[in-house]
Amino acid sequence: MGDHDHHDRRHEHGSELSETQLRVRALETILTEKGYVDPAALDAIIEAYETRIGPHNGAKVVAKAWVDPSFKQALLKDATAAIGTIGFASRVGDHLVAVENTPKQHNMIVCTLCSCYPWEVMGLPPTWYKSAPYRSRTVIDPRGVLADFGVTLPADTEIRVWDSTAETRFMVLPMRPEGTEGWNEDRLATLVSRDSMIGTQLARRPDESAS
Repeated sequence: MGDHDHHDRRHEHGSELSETQLRVRALETILTEKGYVDPAALDAIIEAYETRIGPHNGAKVVAKAWVDPSFKQALLKDATAAIGTIGFASRVGDHLVAVENTPKQHNMIVCTLCSCYPWEVMGLPPTWYKSAPYRSRTVIDPRGVLADFGVTLPADTEIRVWDSTAETRFMVLPMRPEGTEGWNEDRLATLVSRDSMIGTQLARRPDESAS
């Protein structure tokens, strides 16, 4: 089990998220009023991180790990350093840890006290990731949560939950689907969804490819 009993900052469930939202809105208002920020440009930036830059960065990382054994080894040893070698930078102070799914172990990530999340490689977190039910149930009943997402694993597959903090974030390295032999990285990346990097889904099968 991840270190879900420890978090350096004390706050009630959801308090950090609401406080952050208020601060962001206040900052947006001030910057817009002073003419520093064009609201349309700000919306475009947020949309880019939510749907394009973030998840696609992570998909490229996963695809490279699937085809490049040395990169995969480096990713599992020090994900922050590994993704830095291919041009993806993490925020100062963040430490990214990649955990690998195997037939014997399936990994899920959660942040039980707030919503810490590696947005640089996975985009903005989905609404349900920040919800109290997901944060609590994932630790107590991860297999049941997976079932809610339509994922059923063999009974002998261990499910391990990793709890993110402000200092340490996690991403799941999903298993490479069968039937993808000979695929290049760009094509493989289309099989990697944001949710598969959270651990609530598996990588898409070839017949589910987004391309």
